[in-house]
Amino acid sequence: MPKIEDTIEVQVPVQRAYNQWTQFEEFPEFMEGVQTVHQLDDTHVHWVAEIRGERREWTAEITEQLPDKKIAWKTIDGEVRNDGVVTFEQIAGGQTRVNVQMDVEGESTAENVAGDLLGVVKSQVRGDLGRFKQLIENRDEESGAWRGEVQER
Repeated sequence: MPKIEDTIEVQVPVQRAYNQWTQFEEFPEFMEGVQTVHQLDDTHVHWVAEIRGERREWTAEITEQLPDKKIAWKTIDGEVRNDGVVTFEQIAGGQTRVNVQMDVEGESTAENVAGDLLGVVKSQVRGDLGRFKQLIENRDEESGAWRGEVQER
């Protein structure tokens, strides 16, 4: 499964960056191709996205969530496999480093190879992180927060 890793530094404290990231239903505001995200309960999120012109749906389970530190997930159902982790590191001057690691796999081998899924997703993640940076730095405060904890099973 292709692995994607990317990082961005945002000019807000770690708690603010983390709090905004927990607002999953607002992901379409900064994630290219994501049409809707519905939080089903504290640990399950349903995604609808357009990937290379095709509508794809999947459900992810949050496997670990530590406030201001980490959110990890795995796909449990759907047409795309998207497992990963995002971590938050406080750095100097009230800034935060946001690190994303994802394993992504399409519905078929042809989709993974012929469509260069890795390149497409790498480019999207880079753009999404840039748009997240703009979103969080241009708001006076985060739009919400979920401060609960999910322990890895």
